[in-house]
Amino acid sequence: PKEVILYQYEACPFCNKVKAFLDYYDVPYRIVEVNPLGKKEIAWSEYKKVPILMVDGEQMNDSTEIISTLDGKLNPKRSPALTAAAKEEEEKWRKWVDGHLVHLLSPNIYRSTKEALQAFDYITREGNFTAWERATAKYAGAAAMYFISKRLKKRHNITDERAALYEAANTWVEALDNRSFMGGSKPNLADLAVFGVLRPIRNLDSGNDMIANSKIGAWYSRMEQAVGNSARV
Repeated sequence: PKEVILYQYEACPFCNKVKAFLDYYDVPYRIVEVNPLGKKEIAWSEYKKVPILMVDGEQMNDSTEIISTLDGKLNPKRSPALTAAAKEEEEKWRKWVDGHLVHLLSPNIYRSTKEALQAFDYITREGNFTAWERATAKYAGAAAMYFISKRLKKRHNITDERAALYEAANTWVEALDNRSFMGGSKPNLADLAVFGVLRPIRNLDSGNDMIANSKIGAWYSRMEQAVGNSARV
């Protein structure tokens, strides 16, 4: 592709999933950081969620759909070459990321007021906010997400958010079954999805705790190496 533009929030796990794919395949992309308060950057789009990816003028929505479409275009021989079992496994764990793993992130990131402020410090620093919005969003946003995360905990039947995060990390490592990656010698779309959604929490307390208290650290380091530097231009 000649021009790839990603409309995103810096801390959004679904946006980071798309970036992990683009980075791994060295597809240069531009970022348009969307202001979550007004979303004026995507006012032109009927679809009002991020990520939105524009590829040579063609709009793509929904992180999983975006990645599947791009994979078909960039690697037309990859998916057909997979065995039925490998295809099924990849699909199963991509669904696990969207249906389970992402729901553990907010209750962990906003577990306490201290962690909520830490997360919003990162979000407002990296995001598209005016100086006034930055000052108010950090505290108002952190307070709102602290309470919302408690509701999410109930909705997804999570009693101990950290224990659930460690358990998910270990479940993933067990699924690797001593392989370097689920894709074998190199990452597949499931590896990239898990890595992508975890990347924004890596340097927060929740991410540090996850690395320290689960078995995911070695795989995560291998993924960092495999994905390499950002392809953002």
